[in-house]
Order: sequence, then structure tokens, then C-alpha cells
Amino acid sequence: PDMPKVNIRIANDMMYRHWNYWRDGSFSHIFIASYSDGQIGEAKDIMEGEAWDAPMSPYFSDSDIAWSPCGKVLAYACKKYYGKNLATTTNSDIYLYHVDENLTENITEGMMGYDLHPTFSPDGKQVAWQSMETPGYESDKHRLFVMNLKTGHRMYITKGFDQNADNIAWSGCGSNIIFTSGINATEQIYKVNLKTKEIRKITDGWHNYTWFAPAKGTLVAQKMSMSMATELFTINPETGEETQLTFINKNIYDNIKMGEVTQRWVKTTDGKQMLVWVILPPNFDPNKEYPALLYCQGGPQSAVSQFFSYRWNFQIMAANDYVIVAPNRRGLPSFGQEWNAQISGDYSGQNIKDYLSAIDNVKQEPWVDEDRLGAVGASYGGYSVYYLAGVHENRFKAFIAHNGMFNFESFFASTEETFFPNHDFGGPYWDKDNKVAQRTYANSPHKLVHKWDTPIMIIVGEHDYRIAYTEGLQAFNAAQLLGVPSRLLVFPDETHFVTKPQNAVVWQREFFSWLDEWLKK
Repeated sequence: PDMPKVNIRIANDMMYRHWNYWRDGSFSHIFIASYSDGQIGEAKDIMEGEAWDAPMSPYFSDSDIAWSPCGKVLAYACKKYYGKNLATTTNSDIYLYHVDENLTENITEGMMGYDLHPTFSPDGKQVAWQSMETPGYESDKHRLFVMNLKTGHRMYITKGFDQNADNIAWSGCGSNIIFTSGINATEQIYKVNLKTKEIRKITDGWHNYTWFAPAKGTLVAQKMSMSMATELFTINPETGEETQLTFINKNIYDNIKMGEVTQRWVKTTDGKQMLVWVILPPNFDPNKEYPALLYCQGGPQSAVSQFFSYRWNFQIMAANDYVIVAPNRRGLPSFGQEWNAQISGDYSGQNIKDYLSAIDNVKQEPWVDEDRLGAVGASYGGYSVYYLAGVHENRFKAFIAHNGMFNFESFFASTEETFFPNHDFGGPYWDKDNKVAQRTYANSPHKLVHKWDTPIMIIVGEHDYRIAYTEGLQAFNAAQLLGVPSRLLVFPDETHFVTKPQNAVVWQREFFSWLDEWLKK
């Protein structure tokens, strides 16, 4: 009170900020109220006095809350930890709040990974949810579990299925559960019979089904592809037959030409096959030579699937007369758990070789100018660009890194979800007896920066609390001191992503201005 102009934050524990906001001592809680004749009754906090968030921070998704059909039980997911414990664990649980008794029970006690997205069966006798097994591993297999609420018996429904189960929903009769899952860099809709555990793929094709809802014997779903922003479709759950409902962008598509999206399987250095998307310019001429861009994916466990985004958009890149090479390197889902898990503890290893295998394969095409190659990426993809800048042996002529990890030690000590580097790096940098961790830190990009000699543009958002924007400042300052042509873009009001419309337009302009300067001379 005696110093009204003071502006300060004080922390006595970890997780003082999360993703894009600083914690201020308040929490997101679930409230319930009666509803009758259009009137809402007095609201009741079912988590009164509890110092944690539901829905969970930082995304606060309502998919983590579900009412039972009778309206007497509420299921929700929550991480009931605080501070350092919250920062170092993925252990969330599914809780059932019994309205009449004012009691809460934990139905996933002893399951130490993420437990998320509960949903009740139509008769209210069972609850299904998504579960991960490994503590601290945020990209573990998304398992489908079902519990009989009368007996308490848990069933692991997708035990023999080597992919994830997402967006789970019950069929109208309650004998099946429908879900989405990745397969070969696409997102399809599946159905599992709860009695036989038989899993059947309903849809097929080069697309992503990102959400759906059962509706009177059919499914209403959101579908996208690299050449189509999200539209609504209906799907026959028995035949997979699709009918498009919305045509929001038809007038735009009718007046532009899309580049051809192609697929190839490339042999990796360890003898495996890797799916690589190659997107060609809209007016592709096989007799011309084009510059090519290697796209490095973030995550790191996030598939290069048939996504459409206004941020990283392959059709926009191709429309600027670039061939786009988008590999599903090691560490990406939809190719089985072994492929997905391999990257943990091996950041500078096989997945980097996979990137080079992809670009080395495509650059042999007569329509690619191997003297005009670039590499771009964000987050883990930004790290990949920083690392490639030190090992690429003159393959590339330009780089763009967006919010990437440059110095693994400073990243470990500044990120908010410490469970992530604890698992994927192998542990903290001060654990000198940990061989996996020490190998990770020994291959941090900043230790190869003396080999940088290729123009690089670096982009950061000051409100990125996952990978602090100072990672990019370190990289830019190093490039400048080394005399490497470099440019720094700082967005003071953006996070890990650039989401504000005008900022996004400037991002695209700067992106192509930099690439054109070095790859189209």
C-alpha cells in the first residue's frame, strides 16, 4: 500500500507460469447449479478449497468434463498437484463427483500417467477415458480404458492396437466406442466392439478427421487435408460413406489452383521406410528446377499429417514456387509405438539422419535445384534447424527457426513443464552420472554454433513460456558475432504460436522475404 507503483511477481515454488500466462493464485474450478423452467439455481463449487485447476491448465478443455446421463454424477480430469510436483508429473486422474452425496472419488488411483477425457456410456453404467501408462511421458500411447462403475473393474480396450485412441465417444447402443487414430500420417475414425475388442477402421484416405459426434445413427465430423481447411461431413459408421455438409471456402477454392500433394517412402540410414510428403507448386513444370524446403516438425511427437493451418501451410509455401519436403521422421505418431518412442533420449540421432535422408532423396529429382535448399521449423523443428545448421555439410542455403531450443541447459532450467525434458532429455544437466542425459546435453545446438555459416532467420514470441524467447536471442546473437547473415523477429504479444491475424500476415511476409532473398537470387 505504501508503494502503489511497484510491479513485481514473487514465487516460492515452481509452475509460477504456464504456457502463456503467469499464475496469480487463482484456479479454474467446476461449478454446478440446478436448472429448471429456464432458471439457473445457485452455483456450487465442487472443488471448494482445492488449489488446482479443472479443467486442467493450460488449455482448460471442456473435453475433460462429462455428465452422467442421469445428471447425478460428474466426471472430470485433474492433476491434483501444486508447484514443483505439478511441474514434474503427468499424473492426472479421473474423478467422479456424486452430486447427491457431495462426495468425490478417484477411479484411476495408481495409474501414474495422464488420464484424460472421461465419457459415460449411454446407460451411465460405464465410463471410458484416455490413459497413458508411463509417468512423465506426455506422448505415451493413448490407451482406451473402460470401467464398470458397479464392480470397479477396469478394461484396457486397445491393448492389441499399436496406435493412439483419441476423441472417444460411445455409440448410441453402448456396445461400441468410436474414436480417431493416426495411421500413416492421416487421422481416421475407428470403431471398437467392447465385447470382442475387435477394432475396425471406418474411414480411409489422405485426410484428417479431427473431431466427430454420433448423431442418430450417423457421425457428424470435422475433416481437413493439406488442400482443404476444415469442413463438416456426415459419415455412415457402417460403410464409411461420406457426405460433405459445408462448403465454407468453395468460392475461394474455385478461383485458385492447389499444388499436388504426393507421397513417397524413403529408406532411412538404419534400413527402415519413412513416409515423406512432397508438395509441388500449383503450376508445376517437371522441366523446371525449383528451390526446395525441408519442413522440420515440432512436438517432437506430433505427426506431419494432413493438417491445414494458417501458420505452417504447405500450399502457401508451394504457391510461392517451392517444393516442400515434409518427412515423418523418427519420433512421430501414427507409425506404431516403437517409431514414436525412439526419439526420446536421442534428439541429435536417428531423427536428424531421417531429415537428411528425406532431403537427399528428393533433391535427386531433376526438378529440384540442389543448390537452393532451405530448412524451416518451429519448436522441436526450430531446434532441428539449429542443429542442422551445425551439421548439414553445405546442403542448405537458408534456415528459419521459430521458437526453437538452442541451449538445452537453459531450456531445461526455464521451461515450465519440467516433466518433458526429464523424460525426453533423460534428466537434468547436473546429473553427471546419467549417460543418456549427458549425451543429450553434449549435442545441444549451441555447442555446434561455431560451425554455423548459413543465413538464418530466427522468430520468437515474448509470451512463449514453453521455450523462452531468450533461446532465440542466444542463437541470433551467436550468429551475429560469427558474421552469419541473420535476422531476428520478436513478437512481444505472441506465445509459442503466432495467432493474432495481422502478426500472422507479417510472419508470412517475412518468412518468404527471407527465403526468396537466399534461395531465389
